[in-house]
Amino acid sequence: MSAVKLVATPGEVEFSRGMAGVIARETTKSYVNGEEGKLYYHGYSIEDLAAYSTFEEVSYLLLYDRLPNEDELAKFNKRLVEYREIPQPVYNLIKSQSRYYNVHPMSLLRTAVSMMSDFDEVVEDEAFDAQERVAMKLTARLATVAAAIGRARKGLEPIQPRPDLPHAANFLYMLFGEEPDELAAKIMDVILITHADHGCNASTFTSIVVESSESDMYSVVVAGISSLKGPLHGGANQRVMAMLAEIGSPDNAEAWLTRALARKRKVMGFGHRVYKAMDPRAVILHGYAKEITKRAGTEGWLQIAEVIEKTMIEKVGEKGIWPNVDFFSGVVMSSMNIDADLFTVIFAVSRVIGWAAHALEQRADNRIFRPRFVYVGPATSEYVLLENRE
Repeated sequence: MSAVKLVATPGEVEFSRGMAGVIARETTKSYVNGEEGKLYYHGYSIEDLAAYSTFEEVSYLLLYDRLPNEDELAKFNKRLVEYREIPQPVYNLIKSQSRYYNVHPMSLLRTAVSMMSDFDEVVEDEAFDAQERVAMKLTARLATVAAAIGRARKGLEPIQPRPDLPHAANFLYMLFGEEPDELAAKIMDVILITHADHGCNASTFTSIVVESSESDMYSVVVAGISSLKGPLHGGANQRVMAMLAEIGSPDNAEAWLTRALARKRKVMGFGHRVYKAMDPRAVILHGYAKEITKRAGTEGWLQIAEVIEKTMIEKVGEKGIWPNVDFFSGVVMSSMNIDADLFTVIFAVSRVIGWAAHALEQRADNRIFRPRFVYVGPATSEYVLLENRE
């Protein structure tokens, strides 16, 4: 094999920008079939998991590569419930930062997670079972942190977790102060399930790069949150809702879209780096959007979205540009009275288990990531003393 050229002129060496298509490692966690619009967690279709499973069971599946039996799931759920509470100083941080500074919710989530590591006696324990335990703590506690952030941004006191509620229902209880009904709890569970993992996405890759240096699980999750915060990864559903608000009415939707396409404006919630067919998560959430918007009286949002969806598929579907998960998740969460600035935070509440599962997989078969850059700067530069520079 010939040596790779690492010094070149700009554009001389071909490489995959954004590492598109580059294989990073083997995984048993999830697989995205972009051509057919399929998503599997360890071989189980996302449709079956959304219909029949729970976020707790999916978390077990991603961590251990199998579905639990009843006894195993009961013990797993018990541990998650025991880990839900967060230290009081973390609550204080969330309240003070929300009150006095215009802090982005994802920045606050990132800081809160980092702070929680200071209160964990096993944070620096490199043993596999210790880091596995931290992964479960973070999966349980991100929901508590997220709910506290949502309330603090409205000047409300945090609500303590309830041990008798499942994970998704408990999150909604901590966010709104009342136990959700069956439909709301099921929808939140589905949102968490459908966002839990998705192949080698940007935040998951960021997480395993940090893990590859044998850092701790809190650092892994902080890195994942930092990557997810970027608008090219998380947050697209928030921009979908801004787009629907701009359109205003189903009667305006087709004309708005025609103008947007003519101006080469990006239509939020469409297109995906991997999917060249309909994102199966969008199909699932579209179905729940019909239920929740009818109950909430927000059918107008869905009607606008459906006109945009139909017209976009007619105009650009043949190019592989289809609705992605963000297109309907914003409609669903807005209809549940969840503020748009919490959408990406909730994404992290779900994806934390994916980050942790991939990090533990990396830890079990580790090699530090060390890709290379092609240097395209000057060959040599003569140093000029400061006083002689123009």
